[in-house]
Amino acid sequence: MLKRLAGLVILSLMSTSVDGGDQTSSAAFTVAAVQMRSSRDLAANLQKIESHLQDCEKRGVQLAVFPECAITGYFDDVARETSSADLVMAEEKVANLCRELKIAAVIGSPYRIEDKLYNSAIVFTSDGTILERYHKIQLAEGWPDPGDHLSVFEINSVPCSIIICHDERYPELVRLPVLAGARVIFYLSHESGLKAEHKIDPYRAQIQARAVENGVFIVHANAPANEDLSGSHGHSRIIGPDGNLIGLEASIFGEDILTATLDITEAGARNAQRSLSRGILRDWWQDGIDRVRIIRK
Repeated sequence: MLKRLAGLVILSLMSTSVDGGDQTSSAAFTVAAVQMRSSRDLAANLQKIESHLQDCEKRGVQLAVFPECAITGYFDDVARETSSADLVMAEEKVANLCRELKIAAVIGSPYRIEDKLYNSAIVFTSDGTILERYHKIQLAEGWPDPGDHLSVFEINSVPCSIIICHDERYPELVRLPVLAGARVIFYLSHESGLKAEHKIDPYRAQIQARAVENGVFIVHANAPANEDLSGSHGHSRIIGPDGNLIGLEASIFGEDILTATLDITEAGARNAQRSLSRGILRDWWQDGIDRVRIIRK
């Protein structure tokens, strides 16, 4: 009983109701999906991040989302070999940029904690604070350790959460944070490249399903393809709560920036909330809510 009450308290604190009605008070939230091509050169990647953040700031973006491992590049050997000191330096540089430009950002990077190495998404607030480090839970590569938590956090009073790449194949990793209050999901990826053409349509279908089955916005930043067909396949996108794309997808090869101003009142999360009011799994979902970490600044 205490666990169920704890979950209800979480939902109340995140300004949502259990019966399907949404009481989220935030209105316009301007976001960007930055389709960035990273290299093996850490300094060059940081220069690109700076340039893209400056561009986003000029467009009035409040939060910019970058791809998986954007800081180091999505290379197994680079992820393993980049030192903790270099990763800390990179985080500090990005934090300073966010503070100077007054823009929030979610950026993929490896992250070390003692003997563990994570594939992470770092949440920087517009005052340069690191609010959250989400670690990828469902792994498709050999170098990281699996993540240890789901989370909900607020940016500009909007409750948000994160998944990384292969996580999208596991619907519960979105449903549980949504039940805990999230209304915008940031999806960072470096999906398979053009040579795995058979995966491209399923990638799109899966992430659109995560939006419509929960009734939330999704901001997806993927890496582009390279001329030699290495890298990923582009197609970064911003998805509405009805599962449809807001505007166009990014190109395949370009380093594009997609922007949208989200009306958070449209993210009612009604489909998700029915899990708590109908069906035989209500107690199971409620127990899952208690495992979501609520992060407050």
